[in-house]
Amino acid sequence: MTLHLFSHPFASYCWKALIALYENDTPFTYRMLDAEHADNGAELAQIWPPAKFPVLLDGACVVPEASAIIEYLLVHHQGPVRLIPDDPDAAVQVRLMDRVFDNHVMTPMQTIVSDYLKPPERRDPDGVAQAKAALDTIYGWLDVNMQGREWAAGDFSLADCAAAPSLFYADWVQPMDGRFAALTAYRARLLARPSVARVVDEARPYRGFFPPGAPDRD
Repeated sequence: MTLHLFSHPFASYCWKALIALYENDTPFTYRMLDAEHADNGAELAQIWPPAKFPVLLDGACVVPEASAIIEYLLVHHQGPVRLIPDDPDAAVQVRLMDRVFDNHVMTPMQTIVSDYLKPPERRDPDGVAQAKAALDTIYGWLDVNMQGREWAAGDFSLADCAAAPSLFYADWVQPMDGRFAALTAYRARLLARPSVARVVDEARPYRGFFPPGAPDRD
C-alpha cells in the first residue's frame, strides 16, 4: 500500500482522518504511535519534525493536519463518498463547518482535558470555566444550525468527519444533558455511522487514558 497513516486510535484528530479513510474503504497502512512502536514515532519525527499527528505519507508526499489529509485524499485517492462537494458554494459551507468544529468545539474541549494533566498547583479553574462556557455557546449555535438537517452541511462530508470526534469528547467534559435536542440527535447519528462507530470501537481499549476519566457510556 502506498498510503501510510501515522496515528493513534484514541487521538481525536486522528479519528477525523480515519473516518474519511473508512468512509471510502481506502486501503492504507496504520502506523501506530505508541511506546511499543517507537520506530514509527522516530520516522514521524523525521518526515514531520513537529511530530504531531495524524500524518499521511503517500510515497514521498507528506501530508500533516487532518483537514489537509482529507483534501489530499479527495484529489489523489477519491472514493465513492465525496467528502467535499464540487459546487463551490456548498464546499465553502463544508469547510466553514469543519473550522467551526475544530476551533470552537475541539479547542475548548482540549483546553479542559489538558488542564487535568497539569499538577494541581498549576491548574486553571477560570480557564476551564471559560472553555465550558465557550462549549455551551457553540452548542447553542449548533443546535439551531442543525434544525432540519441530517448532516452538518448537506451530505456527509469533511464537516461531519470533524464533528464526530469533537462532539464525542466535548460531551464527555461538558455534557449537553438534554439541553440541545437537535445537536444531541446529530451526535447520535454520527455515532451510528459505520465509519464513526468503527473509530469509537477501535478506541475503546484506551479509554483509561482519558485524563478526566471516561464516562460509562457511548
